Amino acid sequence: MEITRDPSGFVILSEHVPQIVQEIRYHSTYNFIGDRIDGYEDPIALLTIDAARALKGAANELMVQGYRLKVFDAYRPACAVKHFVLWGIEDTDIRMKPYFYPKLEKQELFMKGYVAKQSSHSRGSAIDVTLLDMKTGKELDMGSPFDLFDPISHPDCRDITDEQFENRMILQSVMTRNGFAPIDCEWWHFMLKDEPYPDTYFEFPVSAAYLRK
Repeated sequence: MEITRDPSGFVILSEHVPQIVQEIRYHSTYNFIGDRIDGYEDPIALLTIDAARALKGAANELMVQGYRLKVFDAYRPACAVKHFVLWGIEDTDIRMKPYFYPKLEKQELFMKGYVAKQSSHSRGSAIDVTLLDMKTGKELDMGSPFDLFDPISHPDCRDITDEQFENRMILQSVMTRNGFAPIDCEWWHFMLKDEPYPDTYFEFPVSAAYLRK
């Protein structure tokens, strides 16, 4: 495993996929910790060039169907993951529990795989997304919100309506056709199958200025 601060294989996602909508949750305080996460200097999505190209294909296909991609998180610096881990081990603060992990104790988030101690996001080719209806401008109802750590967020969960399940499958089918793989516990998370840096974790900040240095 290699850790590096070299951003040369990365791009600002909006410059490659201009039709995406972004709500970078870890740059805000509306996330499962309740504070801005370390390393998120700008509210932007960064991805490897390879993942951005694949995502552009997915975004174009979805627009034909009347949807736009909305991104919650993309590249995540290793220091952000460390922030998560330290919060899980040391911090007694559970103020966001009712919103993001109401049925779990915070330590269970790691044991059950909802929060990783080493994240694929830090390799630069993972992304958290949902769909917007272009007619209404609203998110499709996926049966649970982003970062709700609960079995109802598992992509194959059937304790939701048929319409909610179908919405998940629309997203999943387009993403998988364009080279991404889902995971079993979060309907929003996708990883580029042929990721360019499978053994490298990146430490540079989420920052447009850093990328352009």
